[in-house]
Amino acid sequence: MKRILIVRTSAIGDVVFSSALPAAIRRSHPDAHIAWLVEPGIHELLLADPDIDEVIPFSKAEWVKLWKGGHKLELARRVLKLRRELHARHFDTALDLQGLMKSGFLTWLSGAPRRVGLGSKEGSQWLMSEVIPRSGQKGRIGSEYQFLARQLGLDAGDFLPTLTVTPAAQESVLAKLAAHGLASGRYAVFAPFTTRPQKHWFEDAWQALTPRLIDTTGLIPVILGGPGDTEAAARIAAGDSRIVNLAGQTRLPEAVAAIAHSALLIGVDTGLTHMGTALARPTVAIFGSTCPYTDTGRPTGSVIWLGMVCSPCRRRPTCGGKFTCLRDITPAMVLERAQAMLAAGAAAP
Repeated sequence: MKRILIVRTSAIGDVVFSSALPAAIRRSHPDAHIAWLVEPGIHELLLADPDIDEVIPFSKAEWVKLWKGGHKLELARRVLKLRRELHARHFDTALDLQGLMKSGFLTWLSGAPRRVGLGSKEGSQWLMSEVIPRSGQKGRIGSEYQFLARQLGLDAGDFLPTLTVTPAAQESVLAKLAAHGLASGRYAVFAPFTTRPQKHWFEDAWQALTPRLIDTTGLIPVILGGPGDTEAAARIAAGDSRIVNLAGQTRLPEAVAAIAHSALLIGVDTGLTHMGTALARPTVAIFGSTCPYTDTGRPTGSVIWLGMVCSPCRRRPTCGGKFTCLRDITPAMVLERAQAMLAAGAAAP
């Protein structure tokens, strides 16, 4: 393993979960060249990682647009161009962390003679030289990637996700916070948004939590989210004028910096929440229809999940939109857990 390509093109949360892998490779192969193939935008999470030598952006959206637009010849040119670029790097090992046909094809396209797929399916297993099943310690964050590292003979260590704050992002986000009268350590990040409604805590619950959190801890909520979350964020922020709404105003590196300087993070099952664990901030994760982990690996991280019979339903909710698994998580429960995480953070060395 001298020249290694990691293929995990999406999504933000899974990139965070697997972010401990480059360090594990580096500990076992200190002179290796480590590259990561990932979608544009998400690639910004990896640029500052000291254990990654090269980040290679891959735009699935562009390929899909060409296919749907009938531009098959141009798509073929793009595929061949990426193939040439990957072959020129002479990878000897490529690791497919997604195990899908999309990621398996990209792993095969790399030309690496050793192609290792994690739980490969959809036919991608036929493009691998070896397949490692998904396994690991049930309920622990990033456990399947830790299992992969061990199966590869790497020094997995504690295998906790990790992110690096860039100086430019830190300067930018601290200036934005200062414009609202906030300093480092004086605010709590709210991460209310993700891709599916059955993963969202209710807007009125966020509004009910806000004054209790401020009165109890003195921390001002700062809402983070993407451009598509601005309307929902505005509705939540309308419940209390003290909320600082930065949804749609931070790129991923700035979001990382904002979380790194926060005193507390409260969020749903979304990439921003998992960043709180990666950055060792006091974090409360609210899970309902999904439960990717219950063990954050850190004393400052906690998951609230009620474990109802119908949960996790993932993409097939049976409750008709009631989402009781989330409705029954009350602001009082979240506040109590947040206070416990703050205390754990204060006690940490």
